[in-house]
Amino acid sequence: MTTEPLPLDGITVVAVEQAVSAPFATRQLADLGARVIKVERPDGGDFARGYDTAAHGLASHFVWANRGKESIALDLKDPRGREVLHGLLAGADVFVQNLAQGAAARLGLDAAALCARYPRLVAVDVSGYGAQGPYAHKRAYDMLVQCEAGLVSVTGTPEQPVKAGIPAADIAAAMYAFSGVLAALLRRGVTGRGGRVEVSMLDALAEWMGHPLHHTMHGGEQPVRTGLAHAVIAPYDAYATADGDRVLLSVQNDREWRRLAQQVLDQPELAEDPAYATNTARTGNREKTDAVVAEALGRLGADEAITRLEAAGIACARLNSVARLAEHPQLAARDRWREVGSPVGPLRALLPPIGLPGGAAPHMGAVPALGEHTDDLLRALGMAGAQISELRRDGVIA
Repeated sequence: MTTEPLPLDGITVVAVEQAVSAPFATRQLADLGARVIKVERPDGGDFARGYDTAAHGLASHFVWANRGKESIALDLKDPRGREVLHGLLAGADVFVQNLAQGAAARLGLDAAALCARYPRLVAVDVSGYGAQGPYAHKRAYDMLVQCEAGLVSVTGTPEQPVKAGIPAADIAAAMYAFSGVLAALLRRGVTGRGGRVEVSMLDALAEWMGHPLHHTMHGGEQPVRTGLAHAVIAPYDAYATADGDRVLLSVQNDREWRRLAQQVLDQPELAEDPAYATNTARTGNREKTDAVVAEALGRLGADEAITRLEAAGIACARLNSVARLAEHPQLAARDRWREVGSPVGPLRALLPPIGLPGGAAPHMGAVPALGEHTDDLLRALGMAGAQISELRRDGVIA
């Protein structure tokens, strides 16, 4: 049986990118077979390389978002550096950039300018707030956009709003940039023309805020912060177990409550007690409901609690740490882990979420060192060794 190639085999992406939003988008393209050439500054490269040293000396953000790419270090403020970039763009299918607002345009690298010069190119501008409007030039770090988009206002406890524990605005923008590229490539297959793709972090996260947004706009009231609890369902929360773990359970209807009372709480009388028998009663009596459940689960170890809840047909989950996620039995059973190369040796990495059964394995290439592929890429453009040495001497490349 012939194995289908990866869907983006033969597609070349050039990315002038930094931090998370654009790099995470282009990593998705690399996983699906695209050749991704990452253009970095000679003086340190993508600043995400310096966020931390947690991945055996490398930055964890950088390792996560940049596997499978080729790194070329170019000074784009130097005309010679821009000339090299245009040499790469002449053979590229996609260009992605997330420089500070206005920086790409000053360099002639905004999507409008590039699409005019290269009609088949798909050119992506990823920004914080978009190219126009009063916020266009504001700094747009992930946490700031989480605040502007209202995500922080609906996350946390009644007393304290909190940001999401992952860069939600960056990831949202990355995934819309990724899907925008795929859509533009499909359109190019029909029309023969590339075109512009524009994604802003605020637009992306505002879309993800759709439920609380529509609830507020059309119902006139913002959903309240409830921590791990649910605003209109009880019991629906995480409860401490006897061994120090926490188990989250969710009772979706009154039938499930009866099973919970009989098979887990060992208090069958609560199944018909008017104070607990309906969800309306339980949410109105939330403190007592939670206390009853907490007392029962507090007598059980987490494994026993999970076993009894599942036997009763009650949705439940262990409140895992990140370390436990890394050893999750479901990920292990489905063989989701691989190793990728890096400047410090092999590193564990998850397979990409998009599965393509019957096709080639995802491309999970190495995490590149800064400028690791500079010389090879310049030689492929026809540049002689003496010219490469001159550019390195002048700091145009690294």
